[in-house]
Amino acid sequence: MATAESFDRTAALKEFDEAKTGVRGLVESGAAATLPPIFRHPVLRPRCSSPSSLSVPTVDLSLPRPAAVALAAAAACDWGFFQVVNHGLPLSLIDRAISAVRSFHEQPSSVRAAFYSRSVAGGVSYSSNVDLFRSGASSWRDTIQLQMGPTRPDPERIPPVCREELLAWDEHVAAAGRAVMGLLSEGLGAGPGLLEATTCAEGRLMACHYYPPCPEPDLTVGTAEHTDPGVLTVLAQDGVGGLQVKWTGEDGASEWVDVRPASGALVVNVGDLLQIMSNDEYKSVEHRALANPHQEARVSIATFFNPGKRGDSVFYGPIPELVSPAKPARYRNFTMAEFMGTFFGKKLSSRSLIDHFKS
Repeated sequence: MATAESFDRTAALKEFDEAKTGVRGLVESGAAATLPPIFRHPVLRPRCSSPSSLSVPTVDLSLPRPAAVALAAAAACDWGFFQVVNHGLPLSLIDRAISAVRSFHEQPSSVRAAFYSRSVAGGVSYSSNVDLFRSGASSWRDTIQLQMGPTRPDPERIPPVCREELLAWDEHVAAAGRAVMGLLSEGLGAGPGLLEATTCAEGRLMACHYYPPCPEPDLTVGTAEHTDPGVLTVLAQDGVGGLQVKWTGEDGASEWVDVRPASGALVVNVGDLLQIMSNDEYKSVEHRALANPHQEARVSIATFFNPGKRGDSVFYGPIPELVSPAKPARYRNFTMAEFMGTFFGKKLSSRSLIDHFKS
């Protein structure tokens, strides 16, 4: 076994990436009886959530509109996270999408390897750890990403085993995202079309995550703690669990709270850009996925909503209707190129993205 002095991390990362089979490939080959060094995190916070009665709020879309608006706005303000139920998306649709993602990741390694690429050209990429060569420690997770908006990729680029299901999922999750944006727009005291008018529902990146069983889950993570950079994230997850959100009380003390899987529920969270656009009315909070200690792999599908309108003359910042002498703008304006360039220049676990744009 390599010692700390002899271990060549750069060479190990290159060897792992060039295998083109991800973490799942390590599990399949039997090479992951113990956790490989590239996945070991030097400092980990406790895995377990605090033994409290806290739970992520639930927003029931079957409630009268004013009640649903109030619940969504309060959750976005206090938690930055909530689960949505009675959203109109059939449970069978969610199950088919989750199953299709699982099927892709559990194909023979030779089939998966044909899709492996770190390039986002063409709108579809399959790899392990988007920040593999930038982070200090890798996460126990593989992902297939699809850029679904403003323009969808050529369907032939999407793996056949999950093509039909993910295209159908995109159509329905886009509608769910627009519905939630309408609630949050009204919660800001504006009309339901406020966020859609800024093209916030047009850009969609779908990240289909696969978390294989981990031999030493206390030594690594599924996804490091982070905030999402975009406007809104809508997540479908299976019943395995592992997602946690950081809750900070009025006394400033923080604890990790499990986002427990609920049949048919969608998990929604506020992104950094929405916190900026809302001028801090809504908050983007840190969350993480634990390394999977179970025998069954965990699957989730996150759809990240971002503005579709971009360019050097298109600026984003606090929505003008939310700025007043009593509450001046807390952030400066910027282009999406600057915003996303700043995000990708940071480690995934960095919390400094929002701070970079404070006025």
